[in-house]
Amino acid sequence: MRAMRFEQKGRPLAMMELPAPKPGSGQIRVVVKACAVCRTDLHVVDGDLPHPRLPLTPGHEIVGIVDAVGPGVTRFKAGQRVGIPWLGWTCGKCEFCRRGEENLCPNARFTGYQIDGGFASAAVADERYAFALPENYSDEAVAPLLCAGLIGYRALKLAGEGKRLGLYGFGAAAHIAVQVANARGQEVYAFVKPGDAVAKAFAQKMGAAWAGDSDGPAPVPLDAAIIFAPVGTLVPAALRAVRPGGTVVCGGIHMSDIPSFPYEILWGERSLRSVANLTRQDAEEFLALAAKHQIRTQTISYPLECANAALDDLRAGRLSGAAVLIP
Repeated sequence: MRAMRFEQKGRPLAMMELPAPKPGSGQIRVVVKACAVCRTDLHVVDGDLPHPRLPLTPGHEIVGIVDAVGPGVTRFKAGQRVGIPWLGWTCGKCEFCRRGEENLCPNARFTGYQIDGGFASAAVADERYAFALPENYSDEAVAPLLCAGLIGYRALKLAGEGKRLGLYGFGAAAHIAVQVANARGQEVYAFVKPGDAVAKAFAQKMGAAWAGDSDGPAPVPLDAAIIFAPVGTLVPAALRAVRPGGTVVCGGIHMSDIPSFPYEILWGERSLRSVANLTRQDAEEFLALAAKHQIRTQTISYPLECANAALDDLRAGRLSGAAVLIP
């Protein structure tokens, strides 16, 4: 198999030829057909997330065809198309797992972080953390649903169903979330990097009722806001934009430091909360929704060997939508 390997912070990923992995008990092996590139991959490679298992194959928005199964596998068989997301394993025994909060499991392992991921021609996964995919999407189109879509969906659940929703940062996750929000009858207001006319046009094309600069005021009081951009200064801005009783959700796994802010913008029973990972229930719910409502994903494909270029384009903000690697 071929894999783009992360060996050391500060070095680009390197293409390597490796023995194909063998699935163990309860595991499946897939031939990777597509793997979307997530900002979390960038945080891993850039060292923002500590202690990745090295050497490592990044990538956690994997679409593949099962070609081998290990002992005890019952959910999938060879020839089935599956998706493999960020959450790759939980202990099932801790207090969080027992009360249905497996996304908070302190022993969890994550695809493309502690488990080799999908920047490769093959990957192995625990069958419990793989999912059948809706048939009405191509491999490339469905790949971004496996993190940008899932995390956006969990963020939407935490933000509630208030009529007016703000999205700060309009990339891979937001361009999916806006469509789900519209399907729920919500008006979406997109806040993008100041002066970025391309991002504003993209947001409105995907369904935003309004698009403006993230350092400016909201045109209306918002019921809730989701921050997808990893920029801590957006937290006070979003708190100012939501009405009393409104909610601000931080949708990223990493964010720059949040500056101090006056208590008055939190007062009035505003809530500030974060999204941590996802659960299998989130995946089942969202993929069922995606099968029912055709979600448009805007993708830019790259050959597997161009993974560094895809990461560079994401880092520099040159993407509208999601980069997808095609082995």
